[in-house]
Amino acid sequence: MALTPSVPEVRRDRFARRLPARLTELAGPAHGTADLPLHLAWSGLTRFDLDQARLRMSCYRIVLAEGGRDDIVRYLNHDLLVSVWPVLRTLVSRDIRAV
Repeated sequence: MALTPSVPEVRRDRFARRLPARLTELAGPAHGTADLPLHLAWSGLTRFDLDQARLRMSCYRIVLAEGGRDDIVRYLNHDLLVSVWPVLRTLVSRDIRAV
């Protein structure tokens, strides 16, 4: 009899499939503004000033939670993600942190 995966396992697997093979593929801007499309930022603000810590965190949290692989590569920057991860990891779901 096959075991049914748990809900957290399914969510982690779904998120893992959205990630690029390497963090160095993240080609998003490190400064300036990021204009997120409505399929990502559907509930409010769509323009984020990446030079402002609070807006940068909001943008990254939205892209990680809502974005597909192309969105993650386009809007996240490798160096910036690494630098903000200690705080950002507290703002994203447990499943995203695990992956």
